[in-house]
Amino acid sequence: MAQSAGPPPDLPTAPLGHFARSTWVEPDADGGGYRGEVHPGWDIAGNANGGYLLAMAARALRATTGRPDPVTVTAHYLSPGRPGPVTIATEAVKAGRRFTTARATMHAGDKPLLTALATLGDLAAADPDAPTWSDRTPPPVPDPDDCVPVEPAELFPPPFMAQVELRLHPDDAAFARGEKSGRPRMRGWFRLRDEEPMDTVALLCAADAFPPTIFNADLPVAWTPTIELTVHVRSAPAPGWLRCHFATHFVTGGFLEEDGELWDSTGRLVAQSRQLALVPRG
Repeated sequence: MAQSAGPPPDLPTAPLGHFARSTWVEPDADGGGYRGEVHPGWDIAGNANGGYLLAMAARALRATTGRPDPVTVTAHYLSPGRPGPVTIATEAVKAGRRFTTARATMHAGDKPLLTALATLGDLAAADPDAPTWSDRTPPPVPDPDDCVPVEPAELFPPPFMAQVELRLHPDDAAFARGEKSGRPRMRGWFRLRDEEPMDTVALLCAADAFPPTIFNADLPVAWTPTIELTVHVRSAPAPGWLRCHFATHFVTGGFLEEDGELWDSTGRLVAQSRQLALVPRG
């Protein structure tokens, strides 16, 4: 278990927003890792949202490596997370000139919740003259005021939705009233509550914030457990809403994949994601 020699980059320099407070970690007193708290309300059907847990692990990895940005993170989910204290053991695997690779494992008591392998760096130091190319553009989504706000209710949507701001494309939100579009995708807008600034750690939460894509397919609307989640972060987002698109192309053998694109308010791709999940049983 390793920690950087200097002070961790996550030390607060200004009052923290709600997301930052809810994902904060601190070094253990014995210097052997980090401790944090899974806060109530960040759950889906009683189980903490996977992107939220991954953001906590990423904060520990930032402190371990001294690098400000997760560039690529892959998490395997081992057990459901419940409100309460957690510990995060970290280890730097290899430190290079531009990037450091490290791993983290989160425990609640003796129970492992997730393990993650990540490469971190400083995305602000990227070469501005590096070549760029794309054959995709931000997904067509009505303005946030013309989309459907997702607010928690007694059974659905879950409590997690009170912690962030999520607005769905009207065509993709109709599943909530039993009118499924027939296409397994979710499009819409994401931002933190109270316009809290988004950083590259918050992008990890955003990548797992939308309802499962297959809620718009001929499958049950129920808990869809994530087995593995990978997020590629391209850049820190500009202030404002994230425009997001998630789609599933294959449902086989009880598994589904979900591919995500996150675009910032300037129309720049800032993150991509893929997760493997279990098909809900109803």
